[in-house]
Amino acid sequence: MHAISQYQDIVTTHFNSLSFQKEPNSLYEPIRYILSLGGKRLRPVLTLMATEVFDADCHEALAAATAVEVFHNFSLIHDDIMDDAPLRRGKETVHEKWNVNTGILSGDAMLILAYQYFESYEPTVFRELAKLFSKTALEVCEGQQYDVDFETRDDVTIPEYLKMIEYKTAVLVGAAMKMGAIVAQTSDENASAIYDFGLNLGIAFQLQDDYLDAFGNPETFGKQVGGDIIENKKTYLYLKAIEFAKPNEKEQLLHLFSIQPNDNTDKINSVKEIFNQTGASEATQKAIQDYTFTAFAMLEKININADKKAILKAFGENLMNRNV
Repeated sequence: MHAISQYQDIVTTHFNSLSFQKEPNSLYEPIRYILSLGGKRLRPVLTLMATEVFDADCHEALAAATAVEVFHNFSLIHDDIMDDAPLRRGKETVHEKWNVNTGILSGDAMLILAYQYFESYEPTVFRELAKLFSKTALEVCEGQQYDVDFETRDDVTIPEYLKMIEYKTAVLVGAAMKMGAIVAQTSDENASAIYDFGLNLGIAFQLQDDYLDAFGNPETFGKQVGGDIIENKKTYLYLKAIEFAKPNEKEQLLHLFSIQPNDNTDKINSVKEIFNQTGASEATQKAIQDYTFTAFAMLEKININADKKAILKAFGENLMNRNV
């Protein structure tokens, strides 16, 4: 197997070689733009890694890995439109650089392009990849709708929130890994276990994102710390704080999440203090750890040698030790 940095180099080289020189240019230029912004490209790296875990050449999975990343970026274009977000990875979002109609249509084209990448595989592998991809894509849409619905609800439960982040974020991480298993044509048991590994790691990753949004280092986090608090998002931290809060703390938190002051500094600091006082911060860190350990337990179900399990575990540990 390769080192993570080598998989990242393979993915970067591959994406730099992709050509979308088609007409009309106004449709394909935004696609080239969003893919050129890079990002962590975690999902295609996972697809390549999973392929080699099961003793196949990772290059055989490049088409599937590309489909996953193109789909992910399609969802980002549409999410940014829904959120009216001005920036993505520090650059103008597609709908800001062009317009909303272009963002919608270019995003639609990316979804179709993602499916086309599976066409390079033999019929049996193609069918399995397309079946998994369709299921995952629909779940991502369901997760996004849950997220939108939660904005206007005051009765969101923790199980509902966990289901939302599972569908919106984690299923695509699990699918990215399972696609590698499908390309390698390993057993159904192995493919299911590595999907569960990715799924639980994806939930832990999103919970950690929630935590870092409030408590991350502004110099390394890569986006505004406290953004979720400013937007009054009902994250795991918030829901746990509501659950644990004393009456006066709950009243204060509900008030803080009902206002949008011109200067959010005091609001952010007050909310973070409540997160710490109620034990919500500690509970969130424990949930991150629990889902990470559940992911590691899935490794025991995979029929691979101990060295490869150690590589996957080390990857998970590094992911959970990030500060960005």
